[in-house]
Amino acid sequence: MKTHFFSALITDCRDENARGRELSRLSTFLPAGTAFVGVQSDLEAAGNLIDILDAGGEEEGVVLVNVAPRQGVQEKWENGAPFGYFWHKKTLVIATIEGLTLSLVKKLDLTKNIHVLNVFDVAQIMFKHGMVNREEIVDIGETQFRSFEFLPRAAALLLSEKHLPARDLLIEDVLSAPRAVWWIDNFGNCKTTLLSSDILVDNSRRVALLVGEFPFFDRLRDVPDGERAVIQGSSGISEKRFLEIIIQGKNAASELNISSGMEVL
Repeated sequence: MKTHFFSALITDCRDENARGRELSRLSTFLPAGTAFVGVQSDLEAAGNLIDILDAGGEEEGVVLVNVAPRQGVQEKWENGAPFGYFWHKKTLVIATIEGLTLSLVKKLDLTKNIHVLNVFDVAQIMFKHGMVNREEIVDIGETQFRSFEFLPRAAALLLSEKHLPARDLLIEDVLSAPRAVWWIDNFGNCKTTLLSSDILVDNSRRVALLVGEFPFFDRLRDVPDGERAVIQGSSGISEKRFLEIIIQGKNAASELNISSGMEVL
């Protein structure tokens, strides 16, 4: 395994107890210190995944994402949504495939296929490589805390270039991202899933959204004090940057009653 790379965990298991356990477990399998991103939903996870891939750039790394809808999943899968993996440049991504977690990967066309893992099959390989004992094989297949039991070990195997059996899922079969807010930052700026190519800007450079009509600016610093606007945000990857709804000097989320997950177009 490489000894110099970045790692990040995005999860909705985000209380302090879970965070401490997850990061401690990851440190036993990965030599890199792990950035932790706690989210409330699969759509929030989708946007944060893109931002971390952007931050990693051309460097080697691993991003682990364990966020999926809780309702209706048990009827479809034995023990929660499966995990799949893909490589973006030199970064390994392992993520839950259910819900919207990979929807922005799809929108930005970052991969063509997801390699879907069977937890029980991978647990056998973990046993083969001395990562677990026989009793733990069953535990890994049935655990409700998979970002603690499964993800760190699976990442270590893939980073060590071990083969894990998988079936391919076309990225086009992943759910598409809604045209919605995926994150509200601490200033109240609302990051959306929209790109500039998704909107129509008229000759007066105004944009009509479900939450109102706004002037469009390329940069936050160009917006006059106190004015609400749609801007080209900093989140995204390469030349594809997500639009944000902001009020210069004020909290747009509070002023406009916008919440994470709200559709805007």
